[in-house]
Amino acid sequence: MEETLTSIKKHLLQKIANTQTIKNLNINLNEVVIVSQLQMLDFGDYSTPIAMRLSKRLNKSPIEIAQSIASEIHQDEIIEKISVVNPGFINIWITKQSLLGNLDNITRLKSEYGKLKNEKKETYLIEHTSPNPNKAMHLGHLRNNVTGMAIANILEYEGIKVIRDSVDNNRGIAIAKLMWGYLKFARKSEDIPIDINYWYSHQDEWYTPKDQMVSPDIFVDKLYVKGSSDCKDKEVDNKVRQMVVDWENENEINIELWKKVLQYTYEGQNRTLTRLGNKWDHVWHESDHYKEGKRIVEEGLKKSIFKKLDDGAILTNLEKYGLTDTILIKSDGTSLYITQDLALTKLKVEKYNPNKIFWTIGPEQSLALKQLFAICDELGIGRKEMFEHISYGLMTLKNKGKISSREGNVIYIDQLIDEVKSKIIELLDNDKIEVEKTAEVLALGAIKYSILKVGRNTNIAFDIEESISLDGDSGVYLIYTYVRCKSILSKYKENLPDINFSDIKMTEEELSILRILYQFTDTVTSAAVVLSPNLICNYLFDLAQKFNAFYQKNNILNSEKNIKEFRILLTSSTLQVIQNGLSLLGIQTVDKM
Repeated sequence: MEETLTSIKKHLLQKIANTQTIKNLNINLNEVVIVSQLQMLDFGDYSTPIAMRLSKRLNKSPIEIAQSIASEIHQDEIIEKISVVNPGFINIWITKQSLLGNLDNITRLKSEYGKLKNEKKETYLIEHTSPNPNKAMHLGHLRNNVTGMAIANILEYEGIKVIRDSVDNNRGIAIAKLMWGYLKFARKSEDIPIDINYWYSHQDEWYTPKDQMVSPDIFVDKLYVKGSSDCKDKEVDNKVRQMVVDWENENEINIELWKKVLQYTYEGQNRTLTRLGNKWDHVWHESDHYKEGKRIVEEGLKKSIFKKLDDGAILTNLEKYGLTDTILIKSDGTSLYITQDLALTKLKVEKYNPNKIFWTIGPEQSLALKQLFAICDELGIGRKEMFEHISYGLMTLKNKGKISSREGNVIYIDQLIDEVKSKIIELLDNDKIEVEKTAEVLALGAIKYSILKVGRNTNIAFDIEESISLDGDSGVYLIYTYVRCKSILSKYKENLPDINFSDIKMTEEELSILRILYQFTDTVTSAAVVLSPNLICNYLFDLAQKFNAFYQKNNILNSEKNIKEFRILLTSSTLQVIQNGLSLLGIQTVDKM
């Protein structure tokens, strides 16, 4: 049977649309909502609240309308049963034939199962994980990366062309503070002059990360903290600000020091990003476009979109958008982050002509982004409806203990991964090299799943012990279920059987797995619509629980031939869907644990 979930859903929509009640009202199909009953399978596979939506229009009770519509939807090869429940839901059960047919889809499509084709050929840009190049990456960057990557994967699975991009804010006062921190605090001796010209000719008199046996990004991070603190001294602050001026004037020696410290940062950050499986299709460097923002603002001022204040500052005019105004150019003529963001957004639109642009940024930037979207709308860069903020909650560590940094206020991504990894190694008992590889995959899976399983805007207190639980809602539990399926299939020495189980008597556990398997595509679509990877996490945990309950009660390999073949196919399909779902979350699998 070739029916996919999507075609089944379309079939149900069409059946409802063809009822006389709906035809008489000339209702658009978009008004008919059908939702999966993933969390309430006892009440059917699908449900529609259409009767409640029509109650006022028809001046009838929802139950009466629901009963009328249900009576006109006849059973067929897809629809097994229909029922009406208070206050007016129409619940629909799918036939076993359709459920069994879906096993063939999974077997045939493999990693493509659940994917949709994008008939509109849409392109989305998703900006995520733009760490400032003056520090090592911490927990905030971790949640940004894991969230942005998962949403990009999900949208891509829906058939949308996704461009993953990032911004390298590689200029300005923060970078100058790092340069000063390196110049003063990385000297091998206090007798060495704190002088950029002396450094240029005597670079071997300054420490490197290798000298201090520390990761390059943490080396830089500590120097930035010291440099920033040193700027409390007014004389030092003036020197640092002069560094920004010298950089903008393209002073050769200044540029060399700038390149030096950024090289260390990039080297360290790239190690972390490689561990996470990060992907960018394009990285924008602020140094390439920062001047363009001021030009755009000046053009807006000439068109009276903005206004100049008495002190020379340039202010927005966002009253019609219901937003407070913001300064675009300061009274001293210098620009702000939003000025650069205007230039960058214009570049994104011109380079990719996207249907939508997303920013994966913390909630503290919500107002600034609304202002940016409104200004872009005013300037004709793009309609504000094509811009969207993907926010996420705060992430902390429960009982952070020894993995906090020496300063006690920063937790680095690599520290967290290593700590989770060491806990997992204690649980494994394999060859040392294999343990190392397996523990790395499991640690990353544990961390990513713990972040993604909760709602995006929910704050997280990451619990290491909970994240590696073998019998709880964890990434390790899902990978363990995958490994269990893999182990069963490795003992089955024949090819996967062709599907022909119309007469087989299924247990409740088997039927339960069948019903959840065919809802995978629907779940991915829902996650894409609301940009919520936690829906896929919930689905996978439910599937894993159902499979393990089935495994505990039913013998697979020692059953009668047709039952064994059915259960092997059920196991193979479960493995494939878990793998597909974990892949969307950016989580790899292992073959054994």
